[in-house]
Amino acid sequence: DLGEVNFSLCYLPTAGRLTVTVIRASNLRAMDLTGYSDPYVKASLMAEGRRLKKRKTSIKKNKLNPSYNEALVFDVPHESVNHVSLTIAVVDYDCIGHNEVIGLCRVGSDAEGPGREHWAQMLANPRKPIEHWHTLVEVR
Repeated sequence: DLGEVNFSLCYLPTAGRLTVTVIRASNLRAMDLTGYSDPYVKASLMAEGRRLKKRKTSIKKNKLNPSYNEALVFDVPHESVNHVSLTIAVVDYDCIGHNEVIGLCRVGSDAEGPGREHWAQMLANPRKPIEHWHTLVEVR
């Protein structure tokens, strides 16, 4: 069990702006010897398998249930909103060596299950933040 991440999606069609508000994560897997992790959330805007843009939250030291309440904003023109998706990764920050991805989830018209539903709800309710919990899955 890798944990879950809670975030809202809000799309402003007139401005062509997608706002991902990362609210919190819970029950994250401990990645450090201390029994904790130093998690941050990285959101990547994807199109046709390529990463267009990425944004990150701050790092929360020694937490398995961090709160963020941070908005990550992407410019997505109205005509391309159906052709992009988001990969939301919860990453353990390490001073030494590589940062490790604890788990991730995907939202977008090409995602499966909850990720597709969340995206569809966002598109159906422009200018309104739609909040959901997503279960993290392993990086394949």
